[in-house]
Amino acid sequence: MAAVHRHQRSVGPATVLAIGKATPPTAHPQSEYADFFFDVTNCSEKTALKAKFARICKNSGIQTRYFHCTEEILRANPSMCTFKDASLNVRQDIAIREVPRLAEKAAVKAIEEWGQPRSRITHMVFATTSGVNMPGADLTLTRLLGLNLNVKRTMLYQQGCFGGATVLRVAKDLAENNRGARVLAVVSELTCVTFRAPNEDHLDNLVGSAIFGDGAAAVIMGSDPVPEIEKPQFEIHWSGETVLPESDGAIEGRLTEAGLIFHLLKDVPGLISRNTLPIFNKALEVAGSPSWNDVFWCVHPGGRAILDEVEKTLNLKPEKMEATREVLRDYGNMSGASVLFVMDQMRKRSAAMKASNTGEGCEWGLVVGFGPGLTVEVSVLKAISTGFA
Repeated sequence: MAAVHRHQRSVGPATVLAIGKATPPTAHPQSEYADFFFDVTNCSEKTALKAKFARICKNSGIQTRYFHCTEEILRANPSMCTFKDASLNVRQDIAIREVPRLAEKAAVKAIEEWGQPRSRITHMVFATTSGVNMPGADLTLTRLLGLNLNVKRTMLYQQGCFGGATVLRVAKDLAENNRGARVLAVVSELTCVTFRAPNEDHLDNLVGSAIFGDGAAAVIMGSDPVPEIEKPQFEIHWSGETVLPESDGAIEGRLTEAGLIFHLLKDVPGLISRNTLPIFNKALEVAGSPSWNDVFWCVHPGGRAILDEVEKTLNLKPEKMEATREVLRDYGNMSGASVLFVMDQMRKRSAAMKASNTGEGCEWGLVVGFGPGLTVEVSVLKAISTGFA
C-alpha cells in the first residue's frame, strides 16, 4: 500500500509554471475618483465628507483602479448607489455573470504562457469574495474554458484579501499529492458586491471605496515540470496560516440585503506589525533562516499603512516592497487577486533587472496574504533560474 501511495505522489515541490492576470477595461484615475464617486451616488452636496474622501484617495499610494461597474451600469441600478437599500439581487446578478468571465481572461493568458493543451489541466481551485451561487464560478469557468468535465474543482468563497495566498496553498497540496497534476488556481474579484454611497456613520466603507478595485489572476501549478516544455518560475516549499491574537473583529464582512458590508478596525496595520513575526520566522526557517533583506517579498497590497508598518517592523530596505507598492499604485487593492499580481510583478522586475532568477536576485522569498480573521497566509518560494546573465 505504501508503494501505491508513493506512486500517486509527485517527486518534487509544487512549482508555478505560468501566471496570467486581467482587469476590466474601465480605469479610473485616483485623482478624479472622488468627483465620480460622489456624483454617481448623488452625494455631491456632502462637501466635508467628500473632502475627507479625497484626502484618503490622495494618501492611498494609488494612481489607477479598474472597475466593471461603469457609470452607465451604476445609473441603471440606482439601488447600488445608495448606502443600504436592498440591492443584493442586482449585485448577485452582476457577480455571478462577470466574476467567471474576468477569471477566464486571466486563465487564458496563463494557459497561453504555459503553452500546453487545456486538456492537461486536472484540478481547479477558484476563490472569490464576489457573489455566492450553486453551481459556482468554478463550474462556469470550466465551461468557458472548455476544460474536461472531470476536472477536480475546489470552490472557495469569502476568503477575502488572503484568498490569493490560500489558492497557492491548496494548489500546492494538490500538485504534490497527485502525480502529474496540473492545477489552475484562480482568484477573481469585483467591487460590485461592496459599492455603495458614502455615509458619515460608516467610515470603514469610505476607506474601502478609496482603495478597492477589480481584478483576476490565474496561476498554473504542478510538480516535476517537463524539461524543455514547461518553464518553472517559483517552487513553493512551505505554506502556513495563522489567526493573529487579539484581532477579533479587526476585519469583518457581512452579506446583507444591501450587499457585502465591511467593518475595519483602525489598528489593522498595528495588529499585523505586532503579531506576524512568529509565522514569518517559521517561514524563514524553511529557507535556512536568511535575514529579512536577503529574501524577496510578495505582500498583499492591503493599503499603504499596512505596508509601511511591515517595512518598519522588519527594517526592510525600501526596494523590498517596490513590487507590492507598484501593484497598489497601478491597480489598488483587488482583494485576493492582488498578491498574485505582485508575484507577476516580481518576475517582471527580475527580467528588467536581468536578475539570474525570478526573485530579483534573491533565491528565497515570501508570499504574504492578510485578511478577515485577522488571518495571515504565508508561502515560502524558491526562485528558479531564468537564464539571465
